[in-house]
Amino acid sequence: MPLGGLREFGMNMMAFTYGETTIIVDAGVLFPEPELLGVDLIIPNLEYLETLGHKVAALVLTHGHEDHVGGVPYVLPYVDGPVYGTPLTLALVEPKLEEHGLDFDGRLRAVGPRDRVSIGPFTVEFLRVTHSMPDCVALAIETPVGTVVHTGDFKVDQTPLDGQKFDLHRFAELGARGVLALFADSTNIDRRGVAGSEIDVVDAFEELFTSSTGKLVVALFSSSIYRMQVLVDLAQQFGRKLAFVGRGVVENSQIAQRLGYLSIPHGLQIKDADVKSHPSQDVLCITTGSQGEPMAALSRIAIDDHRHVRLDPHDTVVFSARIIPGNEKAVGRVMNHVAHRGAEVVFEGIKHVHVSGHGGEEELKLMLSLVRPRFFVPIHGEYRQLARHARVAAQVTGDTTKVLVADDGDILRFFPDSAEIAGKAPSGRVLIDGTRTGEVGGEVLRDRRHISSDGLVVPVVAVNMQTGTLEGVPDIVTRGFVVDERTESLLRDASGLVTALFEEAGLEERGDLGLIKERLRVGLQREIRKRSGRRPMVLPIVMEI
Repeated sequence: MPLGGLREFGMNMMAFTYGETTIIVDAGVLFPEPELLGVDLIIPNLEYLETLGHKVAALVLTHGHEDHVGGVPYVLPYVDGPVYGTPLTLALVEPKLEEHGLDFDGRLRAVGPRDRVSIGPFTVEFLRVTHSMPDCVALAIETPVGTVVHTGDFKVDQTPLDGQKFDLHRFAELGARGVLALFADSTNIDRRGVAGSEIDVVDAFEELFTSSTGKLVVALFSSSIYRMQVLVDLAQQFGRKLAFVGRGVVENSQIAQRLGYLSIPHGLQIKDADVKSHPSQDVLCITTGSQGEPMAALSRIAIDDHRHVRLDPHDTVVFSARIIPGNEKAVGRVMNHVAHRGAEVVFEGIKHVHVSGHGGEEELKLMLSLVRPRFFVPIHGEYRQLARHARVAAQVTGDTTKVLVADDGDILRFFPDSAEIAGKAPSGRVLIDGTRTGEVGGEVLRDRRHISSDGLVVPVVAVNMQTGTLEGVPDIVTRGFVVDERTESLLRDASGLVTALFEEAGLEERGDLGLIKERLRVGLQREIRKRSGRRPMVLPIVMEI
C-alpha cells in the first residue's frame, strides 16, 4: 500500500503486508509550496498503520535523501522493530531522532549491498544502486507469493566517484529467477537518453575555477556528498581554501567525513568566520540555499545579511542543483539579489553544473529489461510520469508484464499469477509546523491564508467588571490591513462603532465574554465589508478590569 510518493514528488513511503507482518519501505517528507503558510513539512497520513491491528515489524530505508527519510521520526512510533539502512543513511537519520527526543537505542541496524535480513515471512536483500549520493540501495523482497523489487531512487552511473558500481548482475539474476512485481522510480522517465555520471560536471567547474577572479560560492543540496567531493578535489587542484557555510552542509560534511564518504586534505578547510581573512580569489564556499529557502545561508549572503560571508562584484555564485517545481520564484529572487551585489550568477541553463541523480528513459528501460517482472507499478512521480512509465513498460516487456498505475492509498493485492487494486485505504497528507507545535489543521491553514490576503483587525475593549460598562475608548490595532482613502475614515470611525455595538448588548450578553466577542466580531466585520469591500480577520480582545 503506497502511503506517499505516487502522483507527487516526495513523501515516498510504502507498506508491504503479508498475514500479520508489515514492513515499511522509506519514510519521506514533501516540502510545502508557498501558499501553505507556516507549514514546514508534509508527511503522509499514517491512519492506515493504526488500522492494521498490529505494529509495523521493521522500517527499511533505501537512502538518505529527505524525501525518503525526513518522516522517520513521525513513523517510528508505529514501528515495533528495527530500522534498516546503509551506514550513511542511518547517520543522517540519527540526528532527526535525537531532535524529536525518540529512544532508538539498538534499533538502527546498518546493512550493506548483498546483505539479507529476515523479517517474519519477508527476506529483504539490499542491492547496490547509484544515485546522486553514496550508500544507496534497492530492495529485493522475497515473500511467500514471489519476489518484489523496489528500486528506490537510481540511475546507472558507470563511473561513480566512489567506485561502487550499480549491481547490474544481481538484477539480471533476479530477473532470470523470476520477479513477481517491480516498483520503479519514474522521476525522469520524460528525459530521453541517460542521466549521466556525477563526474560530468567536472569540466564546467574547472572552467569556473579557472575564470573566476573572486570567490566561488556554490549552492547545492546538503546531501550532495558526491558534488562536495568534486569541489573539494578542484579546490585542492586550484589552490583555493574551502569553507562550508550553512548548518546543513556543515553537519552532513562532518558525517560523511567521519564515515569515509568525503575526503578533505589537511589544511584545505577553513571556518566560515575565516573567509574574510583570505583573498577572495583563494576561497571556495559551499552553501545551502539552492532552492531559495529564506533562512538558508545563500539567501542571507545574497542580501548582505550573513555574519561572515559577503559578495563582491568579482565573485561567482553557482546554483548546482535542479530547481524543484514550485521553487522557481524563490530561486529567482535569490539570483536577483546576487546580481544586485554585482556577482555573476551561474546555473544549469548556462553551464553543465548539475547532473540528475535519477535515471533517464533508457536507464528505466534497462531496469525493466533486466528484471522482467510479471507485474509493474511505476512509483516516484506525478501522474504524467507514472502514465508515461507505464507506456514505456508496455513497449519494453510487451504482453509478458501487466502494468498497474496506482495512487496513494490504493491497496495492491498480489497472488502468484495475478494482481489487482483491491480497494482504498486511508491516505492523504499531514501538514507539520516545524516549531514542534505539531500538525497544522485545515482550519489553521485557512486562517493563515485569510490573514495573508486581507489582514487582521483587533478591537481592544476594557470592561468594568462591577458595572458592565466600557472603560475609556476602544483601541483598534491592525496588521496587514491596507489603509487607503476608503479605509482611513473607516478606521477613524471604528472605535465609535465598537462602542455602539457594545452598548447595544444587554447586561447578560456583556457579562458573557464569548457572546460579546462574537457580537463585536460580526458587527465590525460586516461594517468593514460594507464600506471597503475587504474581509479582514477580526479578533476582538475584551479585558475585564
